[in-house]
Amino acid sequence: MANQRHRDSGTNAAPTNPAAAALESIVAVAVASTGFELEQLDVAQAGRRRQVKVVVDGDDGVELDEVAAVSRAVSAVLDEHDEVLGGPYTLEVTSPGLDRPLTRPRHWRRAKLRLVKVRPVEGAEFVARVGSADEEPEGGVELLVDGKLRRVGYADIAHAVIEVEFKQPPVAELAMLEGRASDGEEDAR
Repeated sequence: MANQRHRDSGTNAAPTNPAAAALESIVAVAVASTGFELEQLDVAQAGRRRQVKVVVDGDDGVELDEVAAVSRAVSAVLDEHDEVLGGPYTLEVTSPGLDRPLTRPRHWRRAKLRLVKVRPVEGAEFVARVGSADEEPEGGVELLVDGKLRRVGYADIAHAVIEVEFKQPPVAELAMLEGRASDGEEDAR
């Protein structure tokens, strides 16, 4: 989902990285005021304009009308701080795609019960289903790997992404991750 808006402002352009650094905290506040979290902010030169890309997320995802609300809030703060961008800009507000790596505890929390591909720091890559996830970055996540629960520290994960599933997950797997007894439950196919 993306919502693009065009704005003109009137001062000289600043380098891209310093602009993103200068804007990050004010954009994060604007995004938070709409009930979402800033995942990523990129500022790049695109011809005569700056391209400002804002990636936002929330616990329940982001709907199209919510992207529009975030876009209005971010646009307002960018207009208030137009000296940072130094000229016209294009604003793109979007939500992260399925291929976004799981890099923060909140990413793991939001992926609960989803299937993920994990490349550990040491060892072979594996596919698992996500269980409970710690809030602290030094914590970890409970994963269901080959029918067995396994606790993996965030620091022990080199890379992880959500796997697309085209059918409902097995009820027994969901039950194990939610702490219910799976006796008598059948596979949901």
